[in-house]
Amino acid sequence: MCNFNKAVSVKNILPVSLILFILISSVSHAQIGGGNTFAFLNNTSSARIAAMGGDFLTISDNDITLAPSNPSLINPGMHNQLGVAYVDFYSDVNYGNATYSRTYDKVGSFVASLNYINYGKFQHADEAGNRNGEFNAGESAFSLGWGRELDSSFSIGANMKFIYSSFESYSSFGLAVDIAGSYRSDDRSFTASFIAKNIGRQLKTYNGGNNEPLPFELQLGLSKRLKHLPFRYSVLINHLEKWDLRYEDPSIQDTDPITGETIAENEVEVFVDNMMRHVVFGGELLIGKNLSLRGGYNYRRRQELKVVSKTAMVGFSWGIGIRISKFHLNYSRSTYHLSGSPNYITLSTNLSDFFVKNN
Repeated sequence: MCNFNKAVSVKNILPVSLILFILISSVSHAQIGGGNTFAFLNNTSSARIAAMGGDFLTISDNDITLAPSNPSLINPGMHNQLGVAYVDFYSDVNYGNATYSRTYDKVGSFVASLNYINYGKFQHADEAGNRNGEFNAGESAFSLGWGRELDSSFSIGANMKFIYSSFESYSSFGLAVDIAGSYRSDDRSFTASFIAKNIGRQLKTYNGGNNEPLPFELQLGLSKRLKHLPFRYSVLINHLEKWDLRYEDPSIQDTDPITGETIAENEVEVFVDNMMRHVVFGGELLIGKNLSLRGGYNYRRRQELKVVSKTAMVGFSWGIGIRISKFHLNYSRSTYHLSGSPNYITLSTNLSDFFVKNN
């Protein structure tokens, strides 16, 4: 029966996924780089994900902190797990989340997650510049995720997100859905996932004007643990719905200062540059059962945020994971700019470990 289900899954899921990819790509008008609202949905609070360079992972090892960004990883192994995360971002900005999972027979596994970002306090002033108080700004999203294993190899999942944003007296509300599917090898050493992220709309605008698009994105990722080495690598491909991710820097001169002729770009270099902007590389060295060392490289982040005269470690990230008694503690730093690197802290545990099981 299991072999039959696997055969049906391979024959049916792959064509359906391809059709879904084509349909979503053809109707989407997604933009990046400030062209949409609720951009905070792209933030990752997980220290493990941040350490490996991206905003999602495809690792299947019952880590609840990976579930909000990839609902197809939600499974019974996460039952009664609780995770909390905090990110000390730039200036007074901070964000984080709290996540909890339950599994119900014949229905599937669920993960509830509350995400927030706090932009801090701002001075309130009138048109003449007279200060008359302070105001806060922040955004939040409550996510309810569901996941189910179709058989020993395939799983599916989805998130429903209720989004709220408030800036002074202006507020907005929206709904979004994530849809994901994963394939795992029999020994769980290889996992591949496809995610359609932030499918939805803004229901209430800030000023009563036209609705703004959400940060829709198609993502593909894979992870593989090596057979004879305690190392796992991850390759993530972002923005499948949009090929050209290059930023046209107005400070770069594209004409010859003497002749005035346009300087032709090398087509091979342009192609490779564009391709690399879609890819994120990560690695995880597993030192026993209680210690992990991680690192990642995000090419697009480096190209967009580096200072040409001093590129430093922009685009690189690193982190560590430690298991202490009943707790999993993860810490990471991700270099966005020369001005500093955000700190990510994640703590997770299974609440069932604190209760004595009745015989």
